[in-house]
Amino acid sequence: MKFSLVDRIIECNAKDSIKTVKNLTLGEEYLDDHFPGYPVMPGVLMIEAMVQSAGWLVRIITGFSVSLITLCSVSNIKYGKFIVPGDTLELDIKLKSLENGAASFRGKGTVNGVTAVSGQFDIVYRNLADNDKALAPNDKKLILTARKSFSAIGGEAFYVPPVHL
Repeated sequence: MKFSLVDRIIECNAKDSIKTVKNLTLGEEYLDDHFPGYPVMPGVLMIEAMVQSAGWLVRIITGFSVSLITLCSVSNIKYGKFIVPGDTLELDIKLKSLENGAASFRGKGTVNGVTAVSGQFDIVYRNLADNDKALAPNDKKLILTARKSFSAIGGEAFYVPPVHL
């Protein structure tokens, strides 16, 4: 099962921040079991929505040069409001540091101005070819797929390709 937890990029400073939204609907498969009779977005998926948002920022900053973005750690996660079908989760992600294939972020998700989730997290980013050059074609396919998804969520409005001199 694949979860795309960013429906739209609504704002982006290509240096250090991104704002996205996730519209929660009854069509989300995971709501069938979480919880029967009272569907709410699982906390771990709130974190994943922050991570996916941060991933788009990393892709923008790196000029879509990396194929894999992986969560490493989370800390100081706090949950507030339950997110139920019909709610729009607004995610505000701030870059704290980015270097040598790793990045740290601070994130907050709100519904109608009320905090639903907040915390810090770290990711790593790389290409499959970093370990095995024969996998470079796979990197190209993954990056192309990411570019298509990026376009579908309105990301092109915030992307300026890097200039190589």
